Amino acid sequence: MKRILLIEDYELVRKTYKEIINSTENFKVVGDFESCELAIPKLEELAPDVVFMDINLPGMNGIDGIKIIRKQFPEIAIIVITVNEESNYVFEALCAGAVGYITKVSGKQKIIEALEQLNLGGAPMSVKIARMVVESFQEKKLNELSDRENEVLTLLTKGKSYASIGEDLNVSVNTIKTHVRNIYEKLHVTSKNEVIKIYNNAHKK
Repeated sequence: MKRILLIEDYELVRKTYKEIINSTENFKVVGDFESCELAIPKLEELAPDVVFMDINLPGMNGIDGIKIIRKQFPEIAIIVITVNEESNYVFEALCAGAVGYITKVSGKQKIIEALEQLNLGGAPMSVKIARMVVESFQEKKLNELSDRENEVLTLLTKGKSYASIGEDLNVSVNTIKTHVRNIYEKLHVTSKNEVIKIYNNAHKK
Protein backbone atom coordinates (compact mmCIF):
# COMPACT_ATOMS: atom_id res chain seq x y z
CA MET A 1 0.00 0.00 0.00
CA LYS A 2 1.35 3.43 -1.00
CA ARG A 3 1.75 5.97 1.79
CA ILE A 4 0.50 9.51 1.04
CA LEU A 5 1.27 12.76 2.88
CA LEU A 6 -0.77 15.94 2.31
CA ILE A 7 0.48 19.54 2.53
CA GLU A 8 -2.43 21.96 2.05
CA ASP A 9 -3.34 25.03 4.08
CA TYR A 10 -7.12 24.68 3.62
CA GLU A 11 -8.43 22.18 6.15
CA LEU A 12 -11.51 21.32 4.09
CA VAL A 13 -9.38 20.42 1.06
CA ARG A 14 -7.08 18.30 3.24
CA LYS A 15 -10.06 16.53 4.77
CA THR A 16 -11.63 15.87 1.35
CA TYR A 17 -8.44 14.48 -0.13
CA LYS A 18 -7.82 12.38 2.95
CA GLU A 19 -11.28 10.81 2.74
CA ILE A 20 -10.92 10.11 -0.98
CA ILE A 21 -7.45 8.60 -0.70
CA ASN A 22 -8.31 6.50 2.35
CA SER A 23 -11.34 5.10 0.52
CA THR A 24 -9.03 3.31 -1.94
CA GLU A 25 -7.44 -0.10 -1.49
CA ASN A 26 -3.92 0.83 -2.61
CA PHE A 27 -3.31 4.18 -0.91
CA LYS A 28 -3.56 5.64 2.58
CA VAL A 29 -2.82 9.05 4.11
CA VAL A 30 -0.14 8.83 6.80
CA GLY A 31 -0.10 12.54 7.63
CA ASP A 32 -1.62 15.89 6.68
CA PHE A 33 -0.16 19.34 7.35
CA GLU A 34 -0.98 22.96 6.61
CA SER A 35 2.58 24.05 5.75
CA CYS A 36 5.98 22.85 4.55
CA GLU A 37 7.51 23.96 7.85
CA LEU A 38 5.31 21.48 9.73
CA ALA A 39 5.48 18.68 7.16
CA ILE A 40 9.15 18.46 6.18
CA PRO A 41 10.47 17.59 9.68
CA LYS A 42 8.00 14.68 9.76
CA LEU A 43 8.91 13.14 6.40
CA GLU A 44 11.56 10.77 7.72
CA GLU A 45 9.30 9.51 10.50
CA LEU A 46 6.17 9.10 8.35
CA ALA A 47 8.07 7.81 5.29
CA PRO A 48 5.51 8.68 2.58
CA ASP A 49 5.85 7.36 -0.96
CA VAL A 50 3.96 10.33 -2.38
CA VAL A 51 3.45 13.93 -1.22
CA PHE A 52 0.38 15.85 -2.41
CA MET A 53 1.07 19.55 -1.90
CA ASP A 54 -0.31 22.96 -2.72
CA ILE A 55 1.93 25.57 -4.37
CA ASN A 56 0.54 28.69 -2.69
CA LEU A 57 1.24 27.93 0.94
CA PRO A 58 1.70 30.24 3.93
CA GLY A 59 5.32 30.71 4.93
CA MET A 60 7.54 28.59 2.70
CA ASN A 61 5.95 28.35 -0.75
CA GLY A 62 5.40 25.07 -2.52
CA ILE A 63 8.20 25.56 -5.05
CA ASP A 64 10.84 25.92 -2.32
CA GLY A 65 9.23 23.06 -0.43
CA ILE A 66 9.51 20.79 -3.46
CA LYS A 67 13.20 21.61 -3.87
CA ILE A 68 13.93 20.78 -0.23
CA ILE A 69 11.95 17.54 -0.29
CA ARG A 70 13.57 16.41 -3.54
CA LYS A 71 17.03 17.16 -2.15
CA GLN A 72 16.51 15.41 1.20
CA PHE A 73 14.18 12.63 0.03
CA PRO A 74 14.70 12.04 -3.72
CA GLU A 75 12.72 8.81 -3.55
CA ILE A 76 9.48 10.66 -2.66
CA ALA A 77 7.20 11.48 -5.61
CA ILE A 78 5.47 14.87 -5.43
CA ILE A 79 2.12 15.76 -6.97
CA VAL A 80 1.12 19.42 -6.96
CA ILE A 81 -2.41 20.57 -6.08
CA THR A 82 -3.22 23.72 -8.06
CA VAL A 83 -6.14 26.04 -8.75
CA ASN A 84 -5.07 26.79 -12.33
CA GLU A 85 -3.27 24.14 -14.37
CA GLU A 86 -2.03 26.74 -16.85
CA SER A 87 -0.24 28.69 -14.13
CA ASN A 88 3.49 29.30 -14.47
CA TYR A 89 3.75 27.99 -10.92
CA VAL A 90 2.78 24.52 -12.16
CA PHE A 91 5.58 24.64 -14.71
CA GLU A 92 8.03 25.85 -12.05
CA ALA A 93 6.90 23.10 -9.69
CA LEU A 94 7.51 20.43 -12.32
CA CYS A 95 10.92 21.87 -13.11
CA ALA A 96 11.69 21.87 -9.37
CA GLY A 97 11.00 18.15 -9.16
CA ALA A 98 7.25 17.51 -8.95
CA VAL A 99 6.18 14.57 -11.12
CA GLY A 100 2.68 15.80 -11.92
CA TYR A 101 -0.30 17.83 -10.76
CA ILE A 102 -4.05 17.81 -10.23
CA THR A 103 -6.46 20.72 -9.88
CA LYS A 104 -8.32 21.54 -6.68
CA VAL A 105 -11.60 21.04 -8.49
CA SER A 106 -10.67 17.50 -9.49
CA GLY A 107 -13.34 14.99 -8.56
CA LYS A 108 -12.77 11.76 -6.69
CA GLN A 109 -12.18 9.76 -9.86
CA LYS A 110 -9.55 12.20 -11.18
CA ILE A 111 -7.64 12.07 -7.89
CA ILE A 112 -7.67 8.28 -7.85
CA GLU A 113 -6.68 8.16 -11.53
CA ALA A 114 -3.71 10.46 -10.81
CA LEU A 115 -2.54 8.12 -8.05
CA GLU A 116 -3.00 5.01 -10.18
CA GLN A 117 -1.19 6.67 -13.07
CA LEU A 118 1.72 7.54 -10.78
CA ASN A 119 1.72 4.00 -9.41
CA LEU A 120 2.18 2.71 -12.96
CA GLY A 121 5.12 5.03 -13.58
CA GLY A 122 3.16 7.78 -15.33
CA ALA A 123 2.94 11.50 -14.65
CA PRO A 124 -0.46 13.19 -14.28
CA MET A 125 -0.29 16.39 -16.37
CA SER A 126 -1.68 17.93 -19.55
CA VAL A 127 0.05 17.54 -22.92
CA LYS A 128 0.70 21.30 -23.01
CA ILE A 129 2.47 21.34 -19.65
CA ALA A 130 4.43 18.19 -20.49
CA ARG A 131 5.66 19.83 -23.70
CA MET A 132 6.72 22.95 -21.77
CA VAL A 133 8.75 20.83 -19.35
CA VAL A 134 10.47 18.90 -22.14
CA GLU A 135 11.31 22.12 -24.02
CA SER A 136 12.71 23.69 -20.86
CA PHE A 137 14.88 20.61 -20.27
CA GLN A 138 16.17 20.77 -23.83
CA GLU A 139 16.90 24.49 -23.61
CA LYS A 140 18.94 23.95 -20.45
CA LYS A 141 20.91 21.30 -22.32
CA LEU A 142 22.04 24.03 -24.74
CA ASN A 143 24.36 25.20 -21.98
CA GLU A 144 26.16 21.85 -22.12
CA LEU A 145 27.22 22.32 -25.74
CA SER A 146 30.88 23.06 -26.39
CA ASP A 147 31.95 26.33 -28.00
CA ARG A 148 32.48 24.59 -31.34
CA GLU A 149 29.10 22.83 -31.11
CA ASN A 150 27.48 26.20 -30.47
CA GLU A 151 29.19 27.62 -33.55
CA VAL A 152 27.93 24.72 -35.65
CA LEU A 153 24.42 25.05 -34.21
CA THR A 154 24.29 28.80 -34.89
CA LEU A 155 25.31 28.30 -38.51
CA LEU A 156 22.88 25.38 -38.84
CA THR A 157 19.98 27.61 -37.74
CA LYS A 158 20.94 30.07 -40.47
CA GLY A 159 20.15 27.41 -43.05
CA LYS A 160 23.73 26.60 -43.99
CA SER A 161 24.66 23.17 -45.33
CA TYR A 162 27.23 20.91 -43.67
CA ALA A 163 29.69 21.70 -46.47
CA SER A 164 29.19 25.44 -46.06
CA ILE A 165 29.60 25.21 -42.27
CA GLY A 166 32.77 23.16 -42.79
CA GLU A 167 34.18 25.87 -45.04
CA ASP A 168 33.31 28.62 -42.57
CA LEU A 169 34.98 26.77 -39.70
CA ASN A 170 37.80 25.34 -41.82
CA VAL A 171 37.02 21.71 -40.96
CA SER A 172 35.82 18.69 -42.92
CA VAL A 173 32.20 17.75 -43.56
CA ASN A 174 32.71 14.58 -41.50
CA THR A 175 33.81 16.70 -38.54
CA ILE A 176 30.66 18.80 -38.88
CA LYS A 177 28.55 15.62 -39.00
CA THR A 178 30.21 14.46 -35.78
CA HIS A 179 29.43 17.79 -34.10
CA VAL A 180 25.81 17.63 -35.26
CA ARG A 181 25.45 14.07 -33.99
CA ASN A 182 26.81 15.17 -30.59
CA ILE A 183 24.36 18.09 -30.53
CA TYR A 184 21.45 15.74 -31.25
CA GLU A 185 22.53 13.41 -28.43
CA LYS A 186 22.94 16.21 -25.89
CA LEU A 187 19.58 17.75 -26.74
CA HIS A 188 17.81 14.38 -27.04
CA VAL A 189 16.46 15.11 -30.52
CA THR A 190 16.57 13.31 -33.87
CA SER A 191 16.11 16.03 -36.49
CA LYS A 192 17.43 19.42 -37.57
CA ASN A 193 13.95 20.96 -37.25
CA GLU A 194 13.82 20.00 -33.56
CA VAL A 195 17.25 21.50 -32.95
CA ILE A 196 16.31 24.76 -34.66
CA LYS A 197 13.07 24.98 -32.66
CA ILE A 198 14.93 24.54 -29.37
CA TYR A 199 17.51 27.15 -30.40
CA ASN A 200 14.86 29.66 -31.47
CA ASN A 201 12.77 29.14 -28.31
CA ALA A 202 15.81 29.70 -26.12
CA HIS A 203 16.80 32.88 -27.94
CA LYS A 204 13.30 34.40 -27.73
CA LYS A 205 13.63 34.72 -23.95
